[in-house]
Amino acid sequence: MSLAIVHTRANIGIDAPLVTVETHLSNGLPSLAIVGLPEAAVRESKERVRSAILNAGLEFPTRRMTINLAPADLPKSGGRYDLAIALSILAASGQIPLQGLAAYEVLGELALDGALRPVHGVLPAVLAARDQGRTLLLPVVNRAEAALVRGVQALAAEHLLQVCSQLRSGTGMQRVEFVEPPALAAGPSASIRLADIKGQQAAKRALQVAAAGAHNILFIGPPGTGKTMLANSLLSLLPPLDEAEALEAAAIQSIARQPIDAARWLQPAFRAPHHTATSIALVGGGAQASPGEITLAHRGVLFLDELPEFNRSVLEVLREPLESGRITISRANYRLQLPANFQLVAAMNPCKCGFHGDPDGRCRCTPESVKRYLEKISGPLLDRIDLIVEVPRLAPHELRAVRESAATNDAVCIEQNLVRIRACRQLQRQRCGKLNSDMSAHEIDSCCVLDDKSEQFLEFAVQKLQLSARAHHRLLKIARTIADLAGRESIVQQDLAEAIAYRRMDRFFTS
Repeated sequence: MSLAIVHTRANIGIDAPLVTVETHLSNGLPSLAIVGLPEAAVRESKERVRSAILNAGLEFPTRRMTINLAPADLPKSGGRYDLAIALSILAASGQIPLQGLAAYEVLGELALDGALRPVHGVLPAVLAARDQGRTLLLPVVNRAEAALVRGVQALAAEHLLQVCSQLRSGTGMQRVEFVEPPALAAGPSASIRLADIKGQQAAKRALQVAAAGAHNILFIGPPGTGKTMLANSLLSLLPPLDEAEALEAAAIQSIARQPIDAARWLQPAFRAPHHTATSIALVGGGAQASPGEITLAHRGVLFLDELPEFNRSVLEVLREPLESGRITISRANYRLQLPANFQLVAAMNPCKCGFHGDPDGRCRCTPESVKRYLEKISGPLLDRIDLIVEVPRLAPHELRAVRESAATNDAVCIEQNLVRIRACRQLQRQRCGKLNSDMSAHEIDSCCVLDDKSEQFLEFAVQKLQLSARAHHRLLKIARTIADLAGRESIVQQDLAEAIAYRRMDRFFTS
């Protein structure tokens, strides 16, 4: 038989579409042609494959060879197809059996001596192969990543000869076994915890509300008041990801060529790009369609410090993912949709010098300068931020009093809040299968029912503050979270009042 077919997987975003490697040997002058839209690294694979086969002591056919990577209109890049191409050549030339090849999918780059080198994007391929009922053959270096998948069907090898032995006799490769992820004993680790922050009780309360419902939050205050510490402490309040969420986040790390720590893979991501980041760095893209910061923050936190210092065009790209939880990247040669369901946490000063509104009158910015500084953040972006919280400067005597009294009380209080936040999130998922921040308009109508008095109060507030329909819905989501934290089945006027206080943008962003 001079025709052999081997299955492998491409890497397009977090998807791993099936690629069929078809090798045909025919009479004619010895040659090797690879077709099917291969990029440079794939075209070069014929030299790596030739050397690997010969150095492994196998025969490289001296015939005309045509290798087709189907589907032909799907771009193929990288060295991930080396092993599949080598096996298809060996099968077409009768050196390994054709029977049984259909039960496998193959990934791996070949060294010139036949050793298998790791490839990126293995996790999506493992999931796809498992769902298709096939066993994935992969390099041993990728074994730990594949072991994260429950029900994994994969075999790992260090050399091409081990793969050939497996296909001939059923032995030679190491079976990959699922490894139960270790539990995070005390929740996700964080270098800063809420108990480390002295004072700022109102901001701490807002942060707990944000953590309980995965709401976006913006801290505004002068330098040195604890805005960055508050943002970093959010990670200590978030519960571990469940297995499905962790697999989503790990698949993104895999395609981004970032190491996956199996001991901490249940921990939500925390991404904090510098304010000089470009829009491509934030949303992703480029020649290889790499995920950006908002996708790397999927199921976790995206922290933007010094928010107005970001280029306005960069901030505007956040609008779509904040609303839909995904980002669509359109380029000349591809169109890609990536997940981007993150919790936005931002911090900023109230003016360029940072002291606008300070009681000591240290600010020397003109009203026009303050206005220009705040206008760097557009109204539509602010409309997508649920909580806007002031973080004022503490007087020295206030800070000393807090230090003396809060050390032990905060530790106990924070532990209680951790339990409440976890219970609150569990209640939300039981009620509508998602957190409050992700509720649709229909789910808001069914889960955020108000009595007549509360309805009138909300209507008055919406008219007084001139809130948009989006802001109206976000108010209800925040009030629902506040009620959940208090253990109330229904939203009361007190919950609405606190939610409205978090939406008082007129304190900072005046026309």
